[in-house]
Amino acid sequence: MTAEPTTPEHPAKPARRFALLSNRAGAVFLTPAGLLVALFVIIPFFWVIFVSFTNRTLLGRTALNPEFVGLANYFALFDPSNFFQRGQFGFSLILTTQFVLASALIGQALLGLLLAWLIQTVPPWIKRLTETFVIAAWILPEVVIGFAWFAFLDRDQGTLNAILGSVGLPKGDFLLQQPFWVIVVFNTWRGAAFSMMLFNSAFSSIPPSYFQAADVAGASSWQKFKDIALPLIRGHVVTDLILITMWTFNTFTPFLLTNGGPSYRTELLSIYNYRVAFRDFEFGKGAAVGVIIMLINLAFALIYLAIGRKKRV
Repeated sequence: MTAEPTTPEHPAKPARRFALLSNRAGAVFLTPAGLLVALFVIIPFFWVIFVSFTNRTLLGRTALNPEFVGLANYFALFDPSNFFQRGQFGFSLILTTQFVLASALIGQALLGLLLAWLIQTVPPWIKRLTETFVIAAWILPEVVIGFAWFAFLDRDQGTLNAILGSVGLPKGDFLLQQPFWVIVVFNTWRGAAFSMMLFNSAFSSIPPSYFQAADVAGASSWQKFKDIALPLIRGHVVTDLILITMWTFNTFTPFLLTNGGPSYRTELLSIYNYRVAFRDFEFGKGAAVGVIIMLINLAFALIYLAIGRKKRV
């Protein structure tokens, strides 16, 4: 059977597209997922916003009959008289910002980028072995990693102090003396694995002929990285920075090492929110902190979507 000729008088008919499911059947299949999202995401989201405008607590008169207090919880969080004091919202916000800069932007991104670039030049078996250890550090449960690091840094029976003592160096109580840098190193060690895997995939997607031409021209490793590799993976770098910034800002794992102490010196915003809501039982104030954290995460998400949209254009 021959196809009919296409002429101005007889234009070609568009091919028919048959949907596997009707709109009604698709809605039926999506309904359970929509109900779960509404139950566990949308409703709690608006409930937290509502509670942030009340003085709800777990104990006392306001547990059953909370009162509407408007913006009082938010004003209390941003009270300039105690904003910078330890144990207050402002101190935790500034500490979290420092933690993100030191751990995510400087630590994880740079270390992951450096490791990913270095393993491009090693023998294949070393590259596979390195990737295995890196993936293991990433997929192990956070609780296991936290207690492993606690055992490593323990003052009396810790592995690190045992190594230092065996070579004649003085021992130290690192969790008490340098708690902030302990959680920075801990989070960098764990988070650099993701950055390394992402950048490793990005470097592998670059055509080898680019580097072969650079070798013929006598380019050094730094020149190949600066002039060839880095411009070609710029989009991956931006994606990595946005993702690890959001994850580091919301991380709770340092709680396993320091419990937010000593003297609130490692009480990140997520740990501060936990203490206010579930230790002090001030649900209204804790909900206000949660709303602020959600707004900050929303800002990160909007930046990420804007960058992704620009890349598609």
